[in-house]
Amino acid sequence: MDEERILEIERYQIEQIRQLDLEELQVEEDDGDDDGDDDIPENDYRSSEGASASGEFTYDTSLAALHSYLGDVEDTHNRLAFLDGGAVLNLPMLYLEGVVLFPEARLPLRVIHTHFVAAVERALTQVEAPYTIGVVRVYREPDNGRVRLANIGSTAEIRQYRRLEDGSVNVLARGQQRFRLRRRWIDAKGATCGEVQIIREDSPLRTPRDAVGRLGPVMNLGSNTFRAQPFYSPRTRRLGDWDGNDSDAMSEDSFESELSLQERCLHQSALVSSYNIIHEYASSDDEKLDFEGEVRQGSSRLHKLLGSLHTDYNGRRDGANSALSGGHSFKQVKSERCALGRLREVPRAFWPTWVYHMYDSYSLAQKAADRWKHIVRAPSMDGFVMKPDLLSFHIASKIPVSETMRQELLEIDGISYRLRREIELLESFDRIRCKTCENLIARRSDVLVMSSEGPLGAYVNPHGCVHEVMTLRKANGLAVVGYPVKEHSWFPGYAWSIAECATCDYQTGWLFTAIKKKLKPRSFWGIRSSQVADDMR
Repeated sequence: MDEERILEIERYQIEQIRQLDLEELQVEEDDGDDDGDDDIPENDYRSSEGASASGEFTYDTSLAALHSYLGDVEDTHNRLAFLDGGAVLNLPMLYLEGVVLFPEARLPLRVIHTHFVAAVERALTQVEAPYTIGVVRVYREPDNGRVRLANIGSTAEIRQYRRLEDGSVNVLARGQQRFRLRRRWIDAKGATCGEVQIIREDSPLRTPRDAVGRLGPVMNLGSNTFRAQPFYSPRTRRLGDWDGNDSDAMSEDSFESELSLQERCLHQSALVSSYNIIHEYASSDDEKLDFEGEVRQGSSRLHKLLGSLHTDYNGRRDGANSALSGGHSFKQVKSERCALGRLREVPRAFWPTWVYHMYDSYSLAQKAADRWKHIVRAPSMDGFVMKPDLLSFHIASKIPVSETMRQELLEIDGISYRLRREIELLESFDRIRCKTCENLIARRSDVLVMSSEGPLGAYVNPHGCVHEVMTLRKANGLAVVGYPVKEHSWFPGYAWSIAECATCDYQTGWLFTAIKKKLKPRSFWGIRSSQVADDMR
């Protein structure tokens, strides 16, 4: 297949996507003033080693982040203040295939389609949220190929732009805030627009001060609001000696009164999580105790039962007889007593440190940065450890996984939950496969960072199609089509050639080869994240 035919096919695909089912959009008339084998064969002739892991690296990775192929662009000299969470406003919109934009991520654009050019022009002149445009991912349903739009997108602030003679616009934008797309239309001037609601982001959670060891185990599971009681342990005090007072213990109410709002939120999350753990721990085949029933009935039954169990560990007092006379069998009393004794030894309000770390944004941020350093290596995330919210978005925008997984990360509400998912992905992803035929392309160890922005970045071609590309030092099962082209290279000093999957003949990415002899790596691969299978294990 020659280069001209490849480009023709790509133009046809781009035109299909750009239509975006516009016939379904509501056109509103307005005055325009409103705003097989998992092992890679070493002797496969289709494999290319590309960059050597041990070879000298001479390429300046900062060059790719400049997007110099767009030519001279003018700075807007505008830096927009963040919009309030929950705010609803109308924005010009861009619907892009294969692009998941995160806050703080760069987005290069060559806007050609008439509706999108009008949208950019509206963004440059609007009074409300000037230089701001909404970006939403477009995807096709696997069953019928129908074009769909994601419900969650990101606002992008236009930082630089340049109008070209052919009517198109080159743009460099940066992601700002997540939003939910409520409705969409085309205005009277042909600009694609949408009503969006800015998502209210949570604040990072930190483990409460001195969370471990200040409050004793539970004595009351009966109330709907968990209320901790003074500490009791069979090793230090007999049950009959407890008088309800303990100067060394601290109530949960007094503990929570010392916490900030964010610390209290984390503490309550840990309580709910750990109560489920206790419920599973305390219920056994031999000792059936209906804890859910205890919660529903309140604390009175537990206190009554405690009063009936004033006996020593030899069982010689008449507490058990009292319980028997109250309608309880000796076996039932013994079972409930055993269960309660076990439950009293489990911390209730101050849980083990690992429980809080499940929700501590700063602890998770440190773990995510460490995993990134071990697995991806560059760029370093250490500078964002004390800013977990930014770290979660930085990792999400650069992690070399499929487009679908990155959209999943964008849609997660909650810094801690997003970080936990990113840690899981960093630890689990290993294989990079073709989305169409499941052909094994590369492994995690083949990831190569060729841009200061990370191993995955967004780039735009001369036809206006934006690709999110992950760079690899070697790849398997790819066939190179045509001769290397120097013009419009995303990586200055390298020529590009189209690469297809040798199994399904679908364009998977590009092979980049060095133009100068002293430039290293001599070659590397760029794989489209939209052509990577979701299952990367």
